[in-house]
Amino acid sequence: MLAADAPTQVAWLARYGMMPDDIALDFDHAQRMAHHLVTEGQLAPAALTDLRDIDAILSAMSAGHDAGRWTTNALSTDQGWALARRLARQVLVAELGTWSQPFPEMTAIR
Repeated sequence: MLAADAPTQVAWLARYGMMPDDIALDFDHAQRMAHHLVTEGQLAPAALTDLRDIDAILSAMSAGHDAGRWTTNALSTDQGWALARRLARQVLVAELGTWSQPFPEMTAIR
C-alpha cells in the first residue's frame, strides 16, 4: 500500500477506517518479514537496502512529533511520504517488474 499514489491510499484508508500511520505499521510488519524472505531466497538481498531507507524516512517523520505529517492530507503534500512511496515502488519494480499491484482486501479487527 505504501507504493500507491496518495488518492488511492486515502481511499483505501477510508474504506477500512484506518489512518496513515497504519500504512507505516503495515510496512514495518512487511519489512520484518523481508529478512526471512531473503534468507529463503524469495527476495533479493538488495531490496533490504531500500527497505531500510524507507524505514529511516518513516522513523524520521515520527521523530519530529509533527502530527501533521500523519494526516490523510499529508499523504499528498509531505515530501517524506513522496520519497517513501517512490522507494516502495522501486522495490516492487525490482522484485516484480511492476509496482502496480492489486491492493489488499482485508478485515480490520478493532
